[in-house]
Amino acid sequence: MTAMKRMTVSQALIEFLAHQWTVDGDVRERTVPGVFGIFGHGNVAGIGQALRQLNASEPDLMPYRQARNEQAMVHQSVGWSRVHRRRSTWASAASVGPGATNMLTGAALATTNRLPALLLPSDTFATRVADPVLQQLEQPFDTGLTVNDAFRPLSRFFDRVQRPEQLFSTALAAMRVLTDPAETGAVTIALPEDVQAEALDVPLAFLQDREWHIRRPVPETAALGRAVAAIRAAERPFIVAGGGVIYSGAEEQLRRFVEATGIPVGTTQAGGGSLPWYHPQYLGAVGATGTTAANRLAADADLVIGIGTRYSDFTTASRSAFQDPGVRFVNINVASFDAYKHGTQLPVIADAREALAALAAELVGFAVSPALVERITREKGEWDAAVDAAFVPSGLERPGQPEIIGAVRAATAPEDVIVQAAGSLPGDLHKLWRVADPLGYHVEYAYSCMGYEIAGGLGVKRGLEALGDDRDVVVMVGDGSYLMLSSELATAVAEGIKIIVVLIQNHGYASIGHLSETVGSERFGTKYRAYDADARNFQGDQVLPVDLAMNARSYGLDVIEVSPGATAIDDLRAAMATAKASARSTLIHIESDPLLYAPDGEGWWDVPVPEASSLEATQAARTEYEWGRTAQRPLLGDEGKR
Repeated sequence: MTAMKRMTVSQALIEFLAHQWTVDGDVRERTVPGVFGIFGHGNVAGIGQALRQLNASEPDLMPYRQARNEQAMVHQSVGWSRVHRRRSTWASAASVGPGATNMLTGAALATTNRLPALLLPSDTFATRVADPVLQQLEQPFDTGLTVNDAFRPLSRFFDRVQRPEQLFSTALAAMRVLTDPAETGAVTIALPEDVQAEALDVPLAFLQDREWHIRRPVPETAALGRAVAAIRAAERPFIVAGGGVIYSGAEEQLRRFVEATGIPVGTTQAGGGSLPWYHPQYLGAVGATGTTAANRLAADADLVIGIGTRYSDFTTASRSAFQDPGVRFVNINVASFDAYKHGTQLPVIADAREALAALAAELVGFAVSPALVERITREKGEWDAAVDAAFVPSGLERPGQPEIIGAVRAATAPEDVIVQAAGSLPGDLHKLWRVADPLGYHVEYAYSCMGYEIAGGLGVKRGLEALGDDRDVVVMVGDGSYLMLSSELATAVAEGIKIIVVLIQNHGYASIGHLSETVGSERFGTKYRAYDADARNFQGDQVLPVDLAMNARSYGLDVIEVSPGATAIDDLRAAMATAKASARSTLIHIESDPLLYAPDGEGWWDVPVPEASSLEATQAARTEYEWGRTAQRPLLGDEGKR
């Protein structure tokens, strides 16, 4: 007779999660090492009670951590997941209604970034015995619809446990997706509040340790052969290294491959750290936020080898980056969806590490021409000089963002992690931040979610500490993103987790302000100014008297204010030294001039401009836009060349 244990659905799910293990070669770690949760109507008697019960009996089996915002719980999970190269993530439990829907943005972010996050939103009564309950959305055309159905298009897996017996199949299916490199993203299990508290007999086998082995598929022989032939025939190959290189742990294989062949490398935002910035074959960022070195080599490439990239519009400069009329694409990706992008006939559906090792073995003796090697060296040297110049302090009262980045980078250790997500910082960091460690660059740019930075940085630091790694995590955030979601600073203080936050005060949306200007909208609605009743807008000169340094101080962490003046950059360096020496979280507040830009990397981004307008600025922008579109290609991967 099968051994059973009488438990509620919530108790069974939490204990099940505590015994799931991810195995990746010689690495074995907890798939879900803990739960973030905010309890309320819907889960306080379910997941909340289950966690409390374990806390009383086995406190280390499934740790619980508080959060101040449901969206931030998911951001922390994603930050943790990247540090652990997708082998591990936290669960996030929320109450019915607004608590659940607060996680929608986090779900979209996780899925877009191809990073695992387990979401446990509570749901309204499965029995409907008390309809409509508090916070229940009612739709007359579908009375079975709940707000949690909004998670369906945002999740890689979605199910609702409407009867206790469904838990077993649902939980196992969820774990399969959570640990599959090709399918992972947000995994959502909706839990009706009555079902959470219902009891059932749980087989002990369901609660035993279970291992989920990460798939590292090798390339098929025929696909590998076609890729090898294309590379051997290429005169100007170019590598686009994406996040798949990091998640696979393929940095060493990439280094060996490019040193043997001489092929230059440009990285996506997610691929930052694939090679150290000083490597001879590394040309920096590619695409709309790329460097001149990478973009010039990409424009002339007759073969592009994409490794673990999803080819976003920023990576391809809205399909204008690769200009050779016969350019071909070898797309290496564990997911066929990404491997087949842009019409290529040279997909290699395989793990990045396995594929690079296989390519290296087949391409012994192949190397790019001396002329290309000379050009790589020259273009890299010119861009490195441009970055050096951008980092030189201007002595202005309010420094530009490039100077601030240079000062922060100079004050960090090579292994320290920079965390960012939205605004003008991702573009400047992509060009300027000199990454020296595979895990040293963490810019969430697939979803580019304002407010990710502090919560994501907290998740990164948690993840590092779990690995026994004490390197510093530096969060750079603009005032716009800070105002979106700063509440997890209280979490950092509550748990004594150290992060360094550099808050750049722009008095507005610096990135969108610049973009607004370039498309002829004259920075409308992008400044933080007092409302001008006569002009009916916020375009005046009265800066808001908002004191973000005081706000940060109110959370209980240390705050250092860098005053405007000629010594601001020197003062910033000193503040960074103080923050690094401290065991506590520190926020450094500095004002910048948002009109001082980073060096141009010759990338382009497709943002449509109105065809008709009475504004002269918009008319001029439309002319520029039409010129930019002349370089855009309708389909990448012209296969006319054989």
